[in-house]
Amino acid sequence: MSAIFNIKEHQHTRFNPLTGQWVLVCPHRMLRPWSGQEESPELFSASDFDPKNPLCPGGIRANGMKNPNYTSTFVFTNDFPALLEDVPAPPVNQDPLFQTAPARGTCRVICFHPKSNKTLPLLTVTEIGHVLATWREQFEELKQKYTWVQIFENKGAAMGCSNPHPHCQIWACSFLPSEPATKDKYLRQYFEKNGRPLLLDYVEKELLKRERIVIENRNWLVVVPFWASWPFETMIISRRDTKRFDELTQEQSEDLAIVIKELTTKYDNLFKCSFPYSMGWHGAPTGAMANDNSDHWTLHAIYYPPLLRSATVRKFMVGFELLCQAQRDLTAEQAAERLRELDGKRHYSIQ
Repeated sequence: MSAIFNIKEHQHTRFNPLTGQWVLVCPHRMLRPWSGQEESPELFSASDFDPKNPLCPGGIRANGMKNPNYTSTFVFTNDFPALLEDVPAPPVNQDPLFQTAPARGTCRVICFHPKSNKTLPLLTVTEIGHVLATWREQFEELKQKYTWVQIFENKGAAMGCSNPHPHCQIWACSFLPSEPATKDKYLRQYFEKNGRPLLLDYVEKELLKRERIVIENRNWLVVVPFWASWPFETMIISRRDTKRFDELTQEQSEDLAIVIKELTTKYDNLFKCSFPYSMGWHGAPTGAMANDNSDHWTLHAIYYPPLLRSATVRKFMVGFELLCQAQRDLTAEQAAERLRELDGKRHYSIQ
């Protein structure tokens, strides 16, 4: 007689309807011993100000410019931008194997707070509200010109952050990047077939199942997605028919500030460290595509944290993951349960 499938023990694959890709889930691998690379745990800065740090108030950046003595958020154009606005276009190439296209844009840095030891979970809800207001202002400006405006944060050295002062970035570009283009395709296909936005249907079903919910309030739902690849990956999804970041109402913004503080506090409390991640917002395209039908889009944020077992053991996307498809160990349901049970109100470092 064949064994009965147990979702918590037996490997299986799950489909990501946003990208058309599958993820391999292997929960039994959590039992294997670990003797591989271990990271140094991300600890909080003991100092709230370093006069030599180019992101601090009054700091001197690489281009010689001096920062103002800012007291809230601070925005400046990246001194080493990946995208520039005034560059020549590549020559037209008709060969299908050697295609190029123009790429123009701008890259900005947003400091969250004047103090270097104030990561998002250690800010007040009001201070996080200032960050959200800055995101909105930047988005409103950049969407006029650029097809895609990507707000994102790389937190911690494990995710490539080169400066410990809490900050994020915005890259605005003249083209629709690959990941948003893929989502646009699959969201549109679902809407054309079902007459409803995919993510709003997904929110309703998650609220019924209640297996992967981490946080919920009247405007936002935080889940470990059914198709998550990273160990403690989460999505913040709008529960309203919101397409872009600048459409948020005051009530939505207030609720979002609470959600971000609670989620990032849970992350830090999980392994009692400054929890690293990459996060970013996805919504309907802008610029040249602003007038295209966007009924299929729902505003959402994605968090990709690398830590797997502890503050020092991370998930590596290598081997099978690079050559075949994403693979995870603990299930999305197990990850959600762990995050859900954590305190999201009180940070472990605050006595």
